Amino acid sequence: MDIQSIKKQFEKNLSEAKSKDDLASLKVKYLGKKSAIYGSLRSLGNLSVDERKAQGAALNKLRSEVESGIRAKEGDISGKQSGVKIDFTEPGMKFDLGHTHPITQIYEELFEIGKSLGFSVADGPEMETDWYNFEALNFPKGHPARDTQDSFYFDENNLLRTHTSNVQIRYMENHKPPIRVLAQGRTYRRDSDVTHTPMFHQLEGLMIDDRVTFADLKGILTAFAQGIFGKDRKVRFRPHYFPFTEPSVEVDVSCGICGGKGCRSCKYSGWLEILGAGMVHPNVLKNVGIDSKKYQGFAFGMGVDRITMLKFDIDDTRLFFENDLRFLEQF
Repeated sequence: MDIQSIKKQFEKNLSEAKSKDDLASLKVKYLGKKSAIYGSLRSLGNLSVDERKAQGAALNKLRSEVESGIRAKEGDISGKQSGVKIDFTEPGMKFDLGHTHPITQIYEELFEIGKSLGFSVADGPEMETDWYNFEALNFPKGHPARDTQDSFYFDENNLLRTHTSNVQIRYMENHKPPIRVLAQGRTYRRDSDVTHTPMFHQLEGLMIDDRVTFADLKGILTAFAQGIFGKDRKVRFRPHYFPFTEPSVEVDVSCGICGGKGCRSCKYSGWLEILGAGMVHPNVLKNVGIDSKKYQGFAFGMGVDRITMLKFDIDDTRLFFENDLRFLEQF
């Protein structure tokens, strides 16, 4: 096949094409299954290896030139038919791109830190039963800690989860130790002011094995805190109480604004509370069928909204939900 002859004939036919119908005919003539190009490509197997390589490259180049030539002509004909002159050298229109929400940014940072420490990520239902949300976590009926949750109940047994600890319970029911998992998602409580909203985001961590100590908990949480806020930030642990852990602690990070000296942001204490944690209570392990004499572990939980506020120095959590572009474009 004389490739140069076909190329010259195509260029002549292309210059004579005046409509989209003409171009459709050219596609069939030069690119269709009965075209000379297609037939030559199919017969390459009859050639020697060296001839096949040379002829194949030339045919593919010709096919590419035919395709691009027809596309360019289509654009030219469309512009003429619409009465609009198209200048292909002009720059395109600029479209504003969206921004990743600051809470999503912090979630992604926390996931990366967790994965580097060997944690996987799990999720669970937002509508939960009383057992998974309270009783399995050592909140018996009438426990005063239930009052502090101020929950959204659908009926006596079903509610919107008040924390993502329900994911931990479900995960332990279906996985044997060793366990190292992060539970994430939306949670709900009856609370609303500049630092609280009825719906907020949590990230909880759980580690269960036969040799897990409080020292492991301190090391993991220090890695999370300094991974988010910076290596220069100090971390401290204060005794606290949670029904599902014993011993329990609250964890603070040194104030980044004043360097721990005390300012308005940290209420002149030099510290900012970031999360709660502790060693998993034996009753919780018993409720999910794990032998508390053989296994032990720790759990921790943080409000991602609060972490985001502290990281970006945001003073009103309601800004996260107002979709004000002036706010979102800062991130």
